[in-house]
Amino acid sequence: MKVHQIKIDFNVTEQIKRFVYVYILEAESLYLIDSGVYGSEIKIIDFLDTIGRNISEIRGIFLTHAHPDHIGSAAWFQEHTGCKIYASEGEKNWIEDIDLQFSERPIPNFYNLAGKSSKVDVVVKDGDEIQLDGGVVIKVIRTAGHSCDELAYLVGDCLFIGDSVPVKGDIPIFIDEQEIRKTLNILGTMEGVETFYPAWDQTYDGKMMKRRLADAAELIDMLKNTVLELDDGTDVEILTSRVCDRLNMQMLKANPLFCKTIACLR
Repeated sequence: MKVHQIKIDFNVTEQIKRFVYVYILEAESLYLIDSGVYGSEIKIIDFLDTIGRNISEIRGIFLTHAHPDHIGSAAWFQEHTGCKIYASEGEKNWIEDIDLQFSERPIPNFYNLAGKSSKVDVVVKDGDEIQLDGGVVIKVIRTAGHSCDELAYLVGDCLFIGDSVPVKGDIPIFIDEQEIRKTLNILGTMEGVETFYPAWDQTYDGKMMKRRLADAAELIDMLKNTVLELDDGTDVEILTSRVCDRLNMQMLKANPLFCKTIACLR
């Protein structure tokens, strides 16, 4: 099996540029780990042409979670290839009803990123093992915290981790402190993983991953301590503003996703 990493650039607003990585598992058939934002199929198709493969060979899309930059082209591939979509029970509602997701988690440019709702064909959970064509096996590992029921996927000695680890220097987005700490522990104690494939960066070996996990734990501790110091029971938006001022992170004051992070640390 070969793993291909495709970088998908997109804009949240004209001023905010972001990117996400989609992974192609190339074996007897093809499988995607996440699908990028709406319109990503163009870049994926172009890449498949360069390696002599075709979208008709795509048998499944394994979604780590339901956020727009991960589900955006899933519906297109489902409609044009008949491939199955795999996801967790906790993320299913937002994948199958993007209007519901927008009502509960409005972000700028949402529909241009999320595309259309798609049907989850196979609900998977922690510990499941899915047999794919050519003897490839995907094991499911729950890595919640960034979202309510995020999953990582283990294929041989390769682990695809989505957005499950907060990143220093980026927007710290997680909705459950207990779950995100549990996830860091799970990832830090897994055996037999040679390469980690995040949605936000190049691949990591075990040594680099341990550094990223330590950085994430330090980031969470720093935010937690600041929240505890400044929290006097005020409204979460005011508390978020105070935290941003204390940590010189003023650009995050108006970010509703960062407010969710602060709220879960109270």
